[in-house]
Amino acid sequence: MRDKPWIIRTYAGHSSARESNALYRKNLAKGQTGLSVAFDLPTQTGYDSDHALARGEVGKVGVAISHIGDMRALFDGIPLGEMNTSMTINATAAWLLALYVAVADEQGVPRAKLTGTTQNDIIKEYLSRGTYVFPPAPSMRLIKDVILFTTREMPKWNPMNVCSYHLQEAGATPVQELAFALATGVAVLDAVKETGEMQGAAFGEVVGRISFFVNAGMRFITEICKMRAFGELWDEITAERYGVADPKQRLFRYGVQVNSLGLTEQQPENNVYRIFLQMLAVTLSKKARARAVQLPAWNEALGLPTPWDQQWSLRAQQILAYESDLLDYADIFEGSTVIAEKVAALKAEAKDELRRILEMGGAVAAVDTGYLKAQLVESNSRRVEQIEAGEQVVVGVNKFIETEPSPLPTGEGAIITIPPEVEAEQVERLRAWREARDNAAVQASLAALRQAARSGQNIMPASIACAKAGVTTGEWAFVLREGFGEYRAPTGISHAARNDARNLDDVRAEVDRVSRKLGRRLKFLVGKPGLDGHSNGAEQIAVRARDAGMDVVYEGIRFTPADIAQAARDKNVHVVGLSILSGSHMELVADTLAKLKEAGVSHVPVVVGGIIPPEDAEALVAAGVAAVYTPKDFDLNRIMTELVGIVDARSSDRAA
Repeated sequence: MRDKPWIIRTYAGHSSARESNALYRKNLAKGQTGLSVAFDLPTQTGYDSDHALARGEVGKVGVAISHIGDMRALFDGIPLGEMNTSMTINATAAWLLALYVAVADEQGVPRAKLTGTTQNDIIKEYLSRGTYVFPPAPSMRLIKDVILFTTREMPKWNPMNVCSYHLQEAGATPVQELAFALATGVAVLDAVKETGEMQGAAFGEVVGRISFFVNAGMRFITEICKMRAFGELWDEITAERYGVADPKQRLFRYGVQVNSLGLTEQQPENNVYRIFLQMLAVTLSKKARARAVQLPAWNEALGLPTPWDQQWSLRAQQILAYESDLLDYADIFEGSTVIAEKVAALKAEAKDELRRILEMGGAVAAVDTGYLKAQLVESNSRRVEQIEAGEQVVVGVNKFIETEPSPLPTGEGAIITIPPEVEAEQVERLRAWREARDNAAVQASLAALRQAARSGQNIMPASIACAKAGVTTGEWAFVLREGFGEYRAPTGISHAARNDARNLDDVRAEVDRVSRKLGRRLKFLVGKPGLDGHSNGAEQIAVRARDAGMDVVYEGIRFTPADIAQAARDKNVHVVGLSILSGSHMELVADTLAKLKEAGVSHVPVVVGGIIPPEDAEALVAAGVAAVYTPKDFDLNRIMTELVGIVDARSSDRAA
């Protein structure tokens, strides 16, 4: 019999709940079979839309959800009892799940019928995506609470996606992706087992609801083998370490979004082929086929794709699932010695790395020591160097760069931009919500939440009560901040320059020359303003600047423009680099320039990197930014040389 297709999704959500709801309805009408919700950064990091850190970020990389009213609007007319909903949410997963359950209760949907997934993997947030809030121990407690609650009340819900997707985006090799993700799965299951609340068959139910969210890159055969290795390793771990007898509960169940890291700004039409090839890697092998697939759009290296761009990716899935004969056959790789040998090699290396992590005390300990982050930063540095040297071919970037003019639109209007009034309107709705609700009920529910956090009670019942009382995202998160504290993860960047960094002699000579002219070592501040936690680019810039001989100041993510201006003054830096990938560059750069002026260091040149449309880049330069870099600027040595030149020219101008 022909197999059923995987769940077909697109990752979507932007601006307001009502706008996102309209997009979801359109996509479902086009044949999408599940929802994958993108939340904006304030929602992901536990801030209300009117908080100072939320400025410029509201509705940019996802939809703003500040309270149950927003969640009602998001799913208006969408029966939750019939929908499979994936929510990419981590630090505040318990809260967004509470809002979802509260809306389902309003719809009269039994909790046992709710089907979907909360990503809820905080470990990878410390390593790659940066939307963590609390320290590791209380964060693991929140994950455990969600797992225990859903196992009892929402047996069809996946309470956690162990997420290796962002590990690959941060530079993980296939072996690291396997080992780091499996170490996370072990850490979570160990935490649940230690409670003693789930024993025997009940613990098997917990294991059976843990799912994974993975990445598929361009090394096609390796990716197929990686997925087969994942399945075999998870089966072995759950059988041997946890004694789970039911083979169905040991199944490696995963969803996938294919690699966004490999999408190119140059000749972006080539991304269509990349996306399709990566999709094949996670669908061809029946033994290791994804349960759900969502594909990026061809132009996501340029900005937020339009509905038509998303439709194009949706159609790619539908053509493979419904026009081809892929689903008519058993696993076409069974019996292949080539595949078997590669799977065995990946498993052996991944087991060695997993053993090292467990000997350190497990995934949480390896986060705290900085080991995991440092490994990813180093792997990503190697990848970038190979692309620069032409050893890793990227068509249209470092080979076959000649091109005809594209008829596909890539200029102004080709991508969605979020108008500034979206934030103002969301803030106004939020303030009206606060005025209209029953404040006594809100305070009572927050008190109960505070008590649950302090006493160790499961956080979910109190969170659902807060949702129904009208508590906001920021209020929920700040109660937990009171009890749990906040956390700043290791950056993974050491102060010592690498001895084996390649092709840097000319850049180092320029750094030395200008440093002598300045009278001290050229100092470069790399800053991440706002809530954008995608730090891969900032890390690689910081590493290359360090290896080139600069004195680098990089403290990680989530700083206000005022923080960055104060650091520029206190550290007496020569140049400031701002990395912003959330689409909030116009607001955050303007604020940073203003704060630098207030701090008396407006003479320090500012450069900006991110996914920045050409018209925005022109506006930033007109506002006083010295240079703008986008994904097409892959040659980091060239960027370093230009930075040195900018500092040299600015110091000469001041001397004159």
